[in-house]
Amino acid sequence: MQTRATPATAAPLGRFNTAPAAEAALTLLACLHSHAWTHRLVAHRPYPDLPALLAAADEAAYDLSPDDLTEALAAEPRPALPEDTYAAAHTALNAAHAAYESRFGHVFAICLAGLSPDETLNHVLTAIRSRLNNEPDEERLVAAEELRQLAKTRLANAL
Repeated sequence: MQTRATPATAAPLGRFNTAPAAEAALTLLACLHSHAWTHRLVAHRPYPDLPALLAAADEAAYDLSPDDLTEALAAEPRPALPEDTYAAAHTALNAAHAAYESRFGHVFAICLAGLSPDETLNHVLTAIRSRLNNEPDEERLVAAEELRQLAKTRLANAL
């Protein structure tokens, strides 16, 4: 009898599926700090494969209430810049973050998956400047979408 190779993600997903609920919740909260999102994903374990888990995470993120979104945004760190970014860029970005946080009351959330370190700074500065023109309700929708993308990326990386 011939055995099939299992995908590299099978072991981490298996551990996630069988971990105690509190341990699985910690993994999820590191991806998106929403207790409602986390509870929903933990409650629906086991997942047959990583795409099924990512689809469930996506769906649960779409269902975040305004309070859940506020909770997630409150815990979201600022996007990190590459280590070799020059000081003037940090100054410009810090000013843009301060303006954004003053206008919207929460940190600027953006998914940078797939960008090279050379593209990161320009992408963040362009996006934050553009999004400062959004109305608060429109920006919450954009921020929620960015959080959804961040959660999927972090979850895929974690597992």
